Amino acid sequence: MDLKDQLKNLFPEHKEPLEPPKEKSNIWLQDDPILCKYEKRKGKPITILDGYTGATSDFKTLAKEIKKKLSVGGSFKDDKIIIQGDYRDKIMAMLKEKGFKVKRVGG
Repeated sequence: MDLKDQLKNLFPEHKEPLEPPKEKSNIWLQDDPILCKYEKRKGKPITILDGYTGATSDFKTLAKEIKKKLSVGGSFKDDKIIIQGDYRDKIMAMLKEKGFKVKRVGG
């Protein structure tokens, strides 16, 4: 008897949700692609996201989500997201999943 069966015995009136709720993002999607660049500053690799034309608060929210999902540090300066490390592939996959168009620049 696994845990689900035990819980069903304890709570017979409980019904499982059919589908997990999806995250709804309030971030504005643009037509132009976001540029994903790779650079080295002081010998350390960084990933830069540039080219977002929406509200600054939306881009800051996006930066926070990316940093949280990748568990890395970073910042938001001059309408650019700067992520510590080379995470271009992962970031591009995350942005495409959200519906953004992404263009890889350099290397």
